[in-house]
Amino acid sequence: MATRTIRTRGADLLIDDAGRTEPALVFLHYWGGSARTWDAVVSQLPIAVRKVVINQRGWGGSRAFDGRFDLDALSDDVVDAVAALGIACYIVVGHSMGGKVAQLLAGRRPIGLAGLVLVAPAPPTPMQIPPAVRAGMLASYQSRDGVLKALQVLGGSALDDTLREQIIRDTLSGDAEAKRYWPDRGVTVDVTAALTGLEVPVEIVLAEHDQVERAAILKPILAEHLSEATITTIPGIGHLVPLEAPGGIASSCERMIDHVR
Repeated sequence: MATRTIRTRGADLLIDDAGRTEPALVFLHYWGGSARTWDAVVSQLPIAVRKVVINQRGWGGSRAFDGRFDLDALSDDVVDAVAALGIACYIVVGHSMGGKVAQLLAGRRPIGLAGLVLVAPAPPTPMQIPPAVRAGMLASYQSRDGVLKALQVLGGSALDDTLREQIIRDTLSGDAEAKRYWPDRGVTVDVTAALTGLEVPVEIVLAEHDQVERAAILKPILAEHLSEATITTIPGIGHLVPLEAPGGIASSCERMIDHVR
């Protein structure tokens, strides 16, 4: 994949871009991840399909020159990046935090958005997480030992040493304010209004052993606000679905491409 820098209205984003056919797939990673979170997914997709993998502002070397890390800014970045790349038709694939960004983006009805694949997404409703727990989330992203402890919650299956080191480096290299925004404010944002009357097709991928976005809690929320969505659950894995079950996500992406076409 070719890596390029794209200036949006508030950030310089490092983006990996490969393939040529549309609808393109635009990937948004989780809080603490980077573009390379999607490497194994991208490798299992057809070469011809255009794949745009965004390092969201504050992560993977992308920098916000306006100092913003809120969901609206992240959504603006997607619109600006798609326009800069000249993409006419695209599907957003968002994991966890990236899934909430995708939901907010869809509510804006941007020209060219043809579908969503939401992977263990943060819900559109505010997450009821006690302040002490949110403080613990942030604290765990400040040191190697902290990330390793977080992985005991994030990962539902064994990750090899290479992936563990990748996760540690991605997490620790994140911008301090990007780390802070999600547990401080992002998890409490209500984006349900964005989903009212949503017409694009949506596929949702959940994980059986996810301890972050628990399927039993998410399903009724998603059924209420995305009633037409298709929901599948991958057995035996935890929250880091792009790393634990990349083939399942690749299959969902290909189904959505076929559906859009």
